[in-house]
Amino acid sequence: MIRRILMLGLVAVLATAFFYLSRFWYLSLWDRPGLLGWEALRPQGGLVGQWLRGTNAAPFELLIWALGCFGVLSLVQKLYDVLSKPPETGEPHE
Repeated sequence: MIRRILMLGLVAVLATAFFYLSRFWYLSLWDRPGLLGWEALRPQGGLVGQWLRGTNAAPFELLIWALGCFGVLSLVQKLYDVLSKPPETGEPHE
């Protein structure tokens, strides 16, 4: 039960981070200089677009964001599968 609650919390944090990285973030929860004074964490989100600005990959911002989210979620699923595997007892199965 606790594992499910922790994983649900992890998924909520990841979803918020993915939303902040995308161009769809519309909340301004902190002041203009950035979160904790870091200018890289601007209040309007859209960090993938900011990182790709001025490159040839800029028109593919949404595709790159989606592929990145898919990759991170795949890694988290693999980690969950490894951590939730029951311990082997060494007894043969019949």
